[in-house]
Amino acid sequence: EKLHISEPSNAYEFGQIINAVNTNKDKAACADLLTITDPKKLPVLLSNKLEGEIFLIFIQSLEYYVVGKDPGLVYQHLFYLSKAERFKVVLALLSKTEKEQVQQLFDLLSENQNNQYSLEDLERLKKVYEL
Repeated sequence: EKLHISEPSNAYEFGQIINAVNTNKDKAACADLLTITDPKKLPVLLSNKLEGEIFLIFIQSLEYYVVGKDPGLVYQHLFYLSKAERFKVVLALLSKTEKEQVQQLFDLLSENQNNQYSLEDLERLKKVYEL
């Protein structure tokens, strides 16, 4: 059954939704969650719960469902995701294939570039993601 996604009001609710999304590998539901969640709130909502699996489902959801519609939102999410606790740890543990997925999303962001971010912004953010 399709997960019903409503905007989480705190880290606990966000965590519950993320766990459900991750258990079902439901990228469409994850995309819904990221679409209604203010990117600026991401570090607080994730708290210290960022893990590789969650990071990757975020990347895949943004790539499959969001980047074509709203590249600016994807940029914002990537920017604030990099401010989350454990981001560096998760990044360090990514495999080569997983890093390539992140690179792919950045490539799509350069192709779909809009006025919400410049290519210089994108290059800076790529460095943060060690690409």
